[in-house]
Amino acid sequence: MSVGIDCSKLCPEWPCEPKELFHGVWVVGEVTDEGLHEASLQMLTPALKIASKLGTDVTGILIGHDVKKYADEFIKHGASRVIVVDKPELATYYPDVYGQVVVDLAVKYKPEVILVGATMRGREMAPYIANTLRAGITADCTDFDVDEKTRDVLLIRPPFGAIMLAYIKTPFRRPQLGTARPNVFPVPPRDDSRTGEVIEEDVEVKMPRAKLLEVKKIPRTEIPIEKAEVIVSGGKGVGGPEGFRLLEELAKLLGGVTAGSRKAVDAGWVPYEKQVGQTGKSVKPILYIAVGISGAAQHMFGVREAGVVVAINNDPDAPIFKQADYGIVADYRDVIPKLIEMLKKLKEEHKSQGKQE
Repeated sequence: MSVGIDCSKLCPEWPCEPKELFHGVWVVGEVTDEGLHEASLQMLTPALKIASKLGTDVTGILIGHDVKKYADEFIKHGASRVIVVDKPELATYYPDVYGQVVVDLAVKYKPEVILVGATMRGREMAPYIANTLRAGITADCTDFDVDEKTRDVLLIRPPFGAIMLAYIKTPFRRPQLGTARPNVFPVPPRDDSRTGEVIEEDVEVKMPRAKLLEVKKIPRTEIPIEKAEVIVSGGKGVGGPEGFRLLEELAKLLGGVTAGSRKAVDAGWVPYEKQVGQTGKSVKPILYIAVGISGAAQHMFGVREAGVVVAINNDPDAPIFKQADYGIVADYRDVIPKLIEMLKKLKEEHKSQGKQE
């Protein structure tokens, strides 16, 4: 029995296993029709950090049909091995089915830590894994650390309000689970010289509790904000949907997309899938233009990976000016039209030069 754990005082539903039996850090991969999700590779960054402090290594987990071919991507980006469950019965994703496969693997191998990217799939599968294993889970982490005396992982995330950071740990249970949103962490550098072990497991696949009848793909007219290189984002200060039409024109000229703050989304000016911030998406554009956004911590959390942040606000005391690379204190209705006019003029000049050439 582990030191400090009295099994008689634990819930009878929780098997009392010594923490010393658990080793290794896992990253659960996600494979879609487009291939291995970038969020899975991003989760290798905190996984490698945790593994280094625990003196252990990182294992990637791949579940589905025809997924073994992605094992090498995990290894080239830092994983020491990949456990693959590749079966025709797993061709269709069901959260309870995929989650149970991870559970069965965890019972056999006893990982100390399991990390999952907080994609749409990850958000529904990770709680199933945690509940079935009777383990602790912390969602939407922004960082991870380790108490090296106890080997407890410190799962760090902003609580509601985002004015501080909460350090959460699970001292009596293993494995320890955490999720992080896409783009919170960078993808580790790829090393083509790396080699690792690929373990194929034959896990019994249970019948899903639901049945997928049909899949309808929503056509996209533009790239999603989490992949955009240029974002023109509006907040409450834009004043309404008319203002966003102006932002859309600017974004189009810059080859980018529009987004918005939570207040803009709540007002119905921007769809939820374009919300940036703690309760929306994290983005990493080369250029982020914030228009009429005050710069609350909840919003700025979502743009911390942006290359250059330009703020346009008529309030000189807006918090965003303390974090922006460039700030313009003015009414956006005076600034944006001039930017649009200038960009149009530059494009015309470029076309003219192209004709002469």
